[in-house]
Amino acid sequence: MDYALIWYGLIGLAVLIYVILDGFDLGIGILFPSAHSDDERDMMMNSVAPVWDGNETWLVLGGGGLFAVFPLAYAVIMPALYAPLIIMLLGLILRGVSFEYRFRTKRGKFLWDTSFFLGSLLATLMQGVMLGTLLQGIDVDGRQYAGSWFGWLTPFSLFCALGLLCAYTLLGACWLIMKLPTDLMGRYYTIAKRWGLAFVACIAVTSIWLPITNHLVFERWFTFPNVFLFLIIPVAAAACVWQLFKSLLDHKALRAYLCGIGLFLISALGFGVSTFPYLVPFALTYSETAAPESSLKFLLVGAVILLPMIIAYTAYSYWVFRGKLKHGEGYH
Repeated sequence: MDYALIWYGLIGLAVLIYVILDGFDLGIGILFPSAHSDDERDMMMNSVAPVWDGNETWLVLGGGGLFAVFPLAYAVIMPALYAPLIIMLLGLILRGVSFEYRFRTKRGKFLWDTSFFLGSLLATLMQGVMLGTLLQGIDVDGRQYAGSWFGWLTPFSLFCALGLLCAYTLLGACWLIMKLPTDLMGRYYTIAKRWGLAFVACIAVTSIWLPITNHLVFERWFTFPNVFLFLIIPVAAAACVWQLFKSLLDHKALRAYLCGIGLFLISALGFGVSTFPYLVPFALTYSETAAPESSLKFLLVGAVILLPMIIAYTAYSYWVFRGKLKHGEGYH
């Protein structure tokens, strides 16, 4: 049994769940300045208050798992991403503080509104930059990072940051359609359409840009028989896009949100196809960076016990706080 491959899948799953779950509440933070009233901002924040900190459990699981299971990958990737990672964490801290203080002040409320927006924006952009850096590849010399401190700052990584910004904002708008009262949710259909179009455009540009600039990715997607085998991915993406906009036009909020998640899943599949079996693209594979097999087995026992528990309490929290918000209720 390939325990390193199992952990490759588990770490990828944890990161994907984080992106999906924390994506919509970061998107709400990005949409915060567009709210028409203080009451609307209260309800936007209340829509994620019961679940936002639980969503970030998956970020800890992904980062901690990478350190424990793929220590060499951690040692190479972290120096390449120190700057955006630190900025992202500062953004998440700013968001967390604003959650607690915003409802406990009146004169300084504007300050924490701004903090919530800036924290969400910084975290989103830095996550996109890190994604772009991984997609374009990391310079490695032997077993260590060989690039510069600003190696992550490239046109491609910045474009990926824009794409993730559009994606998170789309999810945030769809979430607000599901959660806000009827009198507040209407205009978010239009917002979701606009950001959805921008997200689709970013996916299209990235899908062309990356193969053109990376011959390994080009060969993976456009050589025989891969070109026929992987054709299902763009076809599925096109179908998902069609359903997304059809749902928004038909005012089917839940279906639109699920289609948005579907685009995330298809994009993640495309990322996996482009980079597998590399864990440090395109230098070190998952098997080259894995911990000893005895460690992988030992940690897998804990994962088998804990992962179902985390999934269960996450699902339960969403179930308990399902349905639309009402005016005057929420986090205080």
